[in-house]
Amino acid sequence: MADRMKHPTILDVADEAGVSKSLVSLVMRGSDRVSPSSREAVLDAAKRLGYRPNAAARTMARQRSSVIGVLISNLRNPFFADVVDGIDMAITPAGYRAILTTGNAVPEREYRAMATLLEMRVDGLILVSPVVRNERAIEASQTVPTVVVGKATRSSTLHSVTNDDRRGAEMVVDHLVDLGHRRIAHIDGGYGAGARPRRTGYTRAMRGHGIESEIRSVRGGFTEEGGGTGMRRLLVEGTRPTAVFVANDLAAIGALEVVDIAGLKVPGDISVVGYDNTALAASSRMGLTTIDQPRHDMGRMAAGLILEKIGQGRTSTHHAVLSPKLIARESTGPPSL
Repeated sequence: MADRMKHPTILDVADEAGVSKSLVSLVMRGSDRVSPSSREAVLDAAKRLGYRPNAAARTMARQRSSVIGVLISNLRNPFFADVVDGIDMAITPAGYRAILTTGNAVPEREYRAMATLLEMRVDGLILVSPVVRNERAIEASQTVPTVVVGKATRSSTLHSVTNDDRRGAEMVVDHLVDLGHRRIAHIDGGYGAGARPRRTGYTRAMRGHGIESEIRSVRGGFTEEGGGTGMRRLLVEGTRPTAVFVANDLAAIGALEVVDIAGLKVPGDISVVGYDNTALAASSRMGLTTIDQPRHDMGRMAAGLILEKIGQGRTSTHHAVLSPKLIARESTGPPSL
């Protein structure tokens, strides 16, 4: 009896309820071919025994797991939490759950994480700002519906949902130029998803304003450490910029800390702009000027594409590009004379 209670099986539930094993299986699968009284008897027996259906076996029987695998690059970045929240809002009413994993922005680790999700027989994959090669993601899309969020792709099999990062970067430069800045530097996102178009947008806008001689881009990353490293370089090498566009809000935190340690004031001595408009940027303590990405919408749209593919067998590939918006706060102002 002790072993039975410790590891109850479907047969134990059938014995406890006084019904057949096949009837228990029907109840566990949610079949409507079971009377209310029989369903109640089986569920009560399962509760008394502490029985949990075998998820793997149930998946094989139904040919569907009702689980969406979500790969994110950085567990510390609130941007990803907002995207995942949007995903959850879309899939929960449809009876799906999400399983989260990360590869910590390391291509090979991301690939292994994707492989693990596929081994779990998820019904779809959402890759949020992946650094893994597009070929790997395309390979996954041959198995299950796959959507890439935050990274542009022209694949005919991968769906994508992105923000117009190039235009967002241009808006940052436009804002700073309107305030009177010319010495505008950029701390980029390294090899992270979205880093290249933001860097391109910055460079193109600087040229468009006729200040290409002031173009100065240094390597950073989408982390606090990356932003801090980039800002230290800008403060010790060459003429100090009057404004800095940092690749994202998380990196901007690191950059602001370096500015503070150097005894400089924001925005009096140097204006700082981030990207994402996370809760960190909006806090009264930060007051960070930034570019808003509709993060919840990106998550909901990605999940919607997955569900549409599962439910309706969508064959066409959709590449959504959402418009950014500049949110001006206290971290930017006119350059000091």
